[in-house]
Amino acid sequence: MCLLLFSIFVNAHNDLEKNIEKNGTIFGMVLDAKLNQPLPYVNVVIKNNQNEIITGGITQDDGSFKINKIAEGDFIISIQYIGYKTYSEKINISKGNYRINIGNIYLEEETESLEAVTVTAEVSTIQQKVDRKVITVGKDLTTAGATASDIMNNIPSISVDQQSGNISLRGNENVRVMVDGKLSNVPVAQLLRQIPSTSIKSIELITNPSAKYNPEGMSGIINIKLHKNTQLGFNGNLNLSLTKEIFAKFNSSIDMNYRNGKFNFYGNYGNNIGKYDNFGGIDRLDDNSRQDFKFGNNNKSHLYKFGVDFYMDDKNTISVFTNQNTFGGDGFGNTFITYPNLSQRQLFSNNSKNTSSQYNLVYKHEFADEDETLDVEIDYNDFINDEDARFDFINFNFPPNYLDFVDTQRNQTTVNIDYVKPLSNESKLELGFEARLFSTDVDYTSTGFSFSEQGAIIPTPNTDFEYNRDIYSAYATYSKKINKWSYQIGARVESVTEDAEALRMFSDGSDEEIPFDNNYFQVYPSIFLSFEASEKSTYQISASRRVDRPGLQQINPIREWSTPRVSSFGNTNLQPQFTNSIEANYTRNLNGGSITGGVFFRIIEDNINRFVSIDRTDVTSGNVILSYDNFDNTSAYGIEISSNYRPTKWWNINGSFDLYSQEQTGITEFIDNPNIQDATIDDIKSRKTVVDNVIWNLRMFNNFKASEKLSFSLFAMYRGEEKGIQFTRKPMIMVNTGMRYSFLEDNRATFSFNYSDIFNSMKFEFEGVSPFPSQGEFNWESNTWNLALSYRFGGGKYRALKRKQRDNNTKSGSGGFL
Repeated sequence: MCLLLFSIFVNAHNDLEKNIEKNGTIFGMVLDAKLNQPLPYVNVVIKNNQNEIITGGITQDDGSFKINKIAEGDFIISIQYIGYKTYSEKINISKGNYRINIGNIYLEEETESLEAVTVTAEVSTIQQKVDRKVITVGKDLTTAGATASDIMNNIPSISVDQQSGNISLRGNENVRVMVDGKLSNVPVAQLLRQIPSTSIKSIELITNPSAKYNPEGMSGIINIKLHKNTQLGFNGNLNLSLTKEIFAKFNSSIDMNYRNGKFNFYGNYGNNIGKYDNFGGIDRLDDNSRQDFKFGNNNKSHLYKFGVDFYMDDKNTISVFTNQNTFGGDGFGNTFITYPNLSQRQLFSNNSKNTSSQYNLVYKHEFADEDETLDVEIDYNDFINDEDARFDFINFNFPPNYLDFVDTQRNQTTVNIDYVKPLSNESKLELGFEARLFSTDVDYTSTGFSFSEQGAIIPTPNTDFEYNRDIYSAYATYSKKINKWSYQIGARVESVTEDAEALRMFSDGSDEEIPFDNNYFQVYPSIFLSFEASEKSTYQISASRRVDRPGLQQINPIREWSTPRVSSFGNTNLQPQFTNSIEANYTRNLNGGSITGGVFFRIIEDNINRFVSIDRTDVTSGNVILSYDNFDNTSAYGIEISSNYRPTKWWNINGSFDLYSQEQTGITEFIDNPNIQDATIDDIKSRKTVVDNVIWNLRMFNNFKASEKLSFSLFAMYRGEEKGIQFTRKPMIMVNTGMRYSFLEDNRATFSFNYSDIFNSMKFEFEGVSPFPSQGEFNWESNTWNLALSYRFGGGKYRALKRKQRDNNTKSGSGGFL
């Protein structure tokens, strides 16, 4: 029996060897002939002598390929890549020649570059990764508007306030906005209006950032990734846009790129020119007075970018770029106040000019293992702003007309060192160090007058405000994949030194110093866990600790803006707020799209919020001071559902729904005297207020494809009522529609028309109870139409330097009530 079994085994083994020998294998590597760099995703085709395709494959990221199970015979291997000459070679697979090593194949560029093709999907897609949600921007979203600001309202969890331009994530404005992983020194609202929607490749929502990222931003990070226009030869893209309701606004940009040999040059110019109109009113219910506002701006913004990548060899790359932005604005304001027996008027005008510059240097080194990298980055940016304002008063006994002059200078230097070390095919270690040095100087002079706390009329003191903040941090993260499970753990340690001084200089020659110091050390841990149950289902859970540091406008004691009844100031003693959050997400891929659901919970320590207090320099006037303050700890929890689904070939739906409960605790003020004309400082009282409310938001974007070249869109948005410590915002609703048409060869030109807020229903309405009962609304140019034209030109292709992803280090502050 043993001999019989041994005989059967030997014969079977011999037959198996014969079968294996008759199956040939071809392998090798494909590289760029000029750069000596691997070319990924190259087509490798195996044909017979009749030129019929037998089998084939593509190269990996390192340029290698391997094709198995090729029968005996004579064949032709053809290696094809767009923009390169096709390589062909005859091969023979026979006994003794079953494993054929082609070796290194060097592809040469075509003498005449092919036309560039930027592939943009018709429909936007949503993908849940281990630490972020990635929305790939398709034509359905670019149809929604001409700029990044226009399409942001169509992204799940994101809202853009059309009046101030502030962006929020899950209802909170404490969010960092980056472009290609980097913070711009251009204000966020201004920057979003500069970026054409057609330039956006994807948008990443990092709602619970890991320790690798700077710990600022309670709601998380929004990273806008642009198309990498780094092709061989000369390439470019031109965008033109016109928007109008009351005033016309012109937006245009041109992106250009030239790649030759080891150098890649790229540049960009964009502008935003136009007038903006805002208006509204507030009714005071206690004294039957009303304020009517009308504000406008005539702005001109120009953004320039130039950079170069130098590929020293296949392991070392140096990249430099600079951003230059100039802005000029002329503003005006008209405030009309009516009482039962009196009317007053304030006229306001200002001229503002600012320039900002950014200089960036990156060195990237790849070790023998291409996944082991070292990145060193140095970034410097500065900002200079000069503002002259004039206030004219009609039918006021006091104050007289006056002028304000505000000069601002600030700069920031950032140094980053990042090291990535793969420990195995399934695990990775990341280490990094960062230093951020920030300083600002604001100089304020005025010819105005004000009241002292004793009621005396005194000239407004001149103020010089200096603020410095140095942050040193280091992080370490470890990630590993075990079958269908992936996890990442990490921590960031940070040392912060803050010092500020406001020097007030009075007309009598005296001065007053208001110093502020705040030094602290913090550890910010994070953990992520994901489970890929199948190709269609992914689960993810994460937890982290983060911080929101006050922005410059929130701590600046110099008057930001003023009306006869409301003045806005910063609070120098404002403390940072810390957030502990946990969230879980589930993503399900469907035949016609995908759906993502999530839940989150967060606790906010020393919550920063708007604070309205009674003006103690003139209690009987009923005027108020608008500022910021730290309130008690708050909590919020909620759910979020988003989906991208195609019911038919011509109809696609992109929708989202979020609901969250938020508890806020704060201090409000009121005057404990029924006759305000007799009130004194002693009549100002305060009380603790607790607000617990549920807020829900709904968005629905529909894209209808009429033909290969023509499509239409319909968007609807609802923002539910939101209660705050001092006022309640009423629900907001908006409906937009648009169309998009592509033409010329390869659809390289695109024309679009959009009509926003077609029912003119988008407005900010509120009711307030503290410090005085009031109600009002603010309006802006939301009922607009937009015409846009985009044209791309050039040809070729190349992979650009992959830059690290960075985020901001300051909390944004709004300049109004929001």
